[in-house]
Formats: sequence, C-alpha cells, structure tokens
Amino acid sequence: MPTKKKSQATAVTAEPPASDRRSELLGTAAEVFAEQGYNATTVRKIADHAGMLAGSLYYHFDSKESMLEEILRTFLDELWDGYDAVLGAGLGPRETLQALVTESFREIDRHRAAVAIYQKESKQLVAQERFAFLAESQRRFEKAWLSTLERGVAERAFRADLDVRLTYRFVRDTVWVAASWYRPGGQHSPDEIARQYLSMVLDGIAVRE
Repeated sequence: MPTKKKSQATAVTAEPPASDRRSELLGTAAEVFAEQGYNATTVRKIADHAGMLAGSLYYHFDSKESMLEEILRTFLDELWDGYDAVLGAGLGPRETLQALVTESFREIDRHRAAVAIYQKESKQLVAQERFAFLAESQRRFEKAWLSTLERGVAERAFRADLDVRLTYRFVRDTVWVAASWYRPGGQHSPDEIARQYLSMVLDGIAVRE
C-alpha cells in the first residue's frame, strides 16, 4: 500500500505559482499590445495567444486596462530605479549621460514590448486619469536629461553652443526607437549597443584629422 501512495504522489504535476503565471500572461499581453495596438487588442486575443479561454484570463485580471497599466508601471518603476541610481551617483555630466543611455538600452532589453507600447500609445493614454502617471514620468524624464546636458555645458564637458533641448530630443529619439528593431539575445548586448551609440553621439562618425 505505501508503494501505491508513492506512485500516485509522483504522478501529480505541480501547478506553477500564481505569480509566475501572472507574469507570463503580462508578457504575452505586452507582446500582443505592441504588435497589434492597444485599441485593436481584445481580451480574447490575449487569451488565444496565452492558450486559454478568455474567461480564465479574468481570474488574474479584471480588464485589459489593468493589464496595460501593470505592464507600463512595471517598466517605468524599473527604469526609474536605474535612472535614480545614476543621477544620485555623483558622476560628471558626460559619465551621467553615458550611464543614462546604457540604462535605457538595458531597459529596452528587459521590457522591449512595454517600450514599444509606451512609444505608440502614451499620447492617447495620458488623457485617461488611470494613466496620468505617464505624464509625470515624461516630465521627470525630460528634467533628468535636460539638467544633465545643461550641467555639461556649464562645466565645459559639452560644447558651449550646444542646443540642449534639440540634443535631448535627438538622443531620446535615437535611443528609444531601438525598441522597434531590437530583439533580446541578438548579436549585440544592450551595453555594446549603448557603447556604439555613445561613440556616435559624443564623438561623431567622421575621422578626426
């Protein structure tokens, strides 16, 4: 009899923890939102990609809005954890800029789909009270980058004739558009891509004579 009980026990397959399943579903939802657009994505589409019934998805989330909010909050919380560490490290302006660019590419590596969603959907989402945190993050983001560039000009780490707002927009767009083509596990690591981008931004691409 003990042998029979043992065989029954080993036949039971352990269910994945609820938190792991929730993370998997959010990852699936992020990919679908990024590929098909938020408005075009239904709960049924997410459930189909996750291999489950739409009704079962409501066991974990009450709406697609709550899924999107969690996806974006998770991305931005991690982004600001990294940015705040850089900004509080007491680095010079050039080193701060380098560290912010590197941290940005690391976040693209971790949350590529969330970054793509943020870029495509944030202008429409900020009008909703639920997503007001996006506007606050945008203000913090702009302040962090502009203050770094302004400090660089003041300390003569960057050119005196530098248009800091134009430079901010150039660097911002150049870095974050990478989410449209970057795929984790590709030929270049996030840090290597950051190094190449920084070389072009800070040193240019022309051969120095």
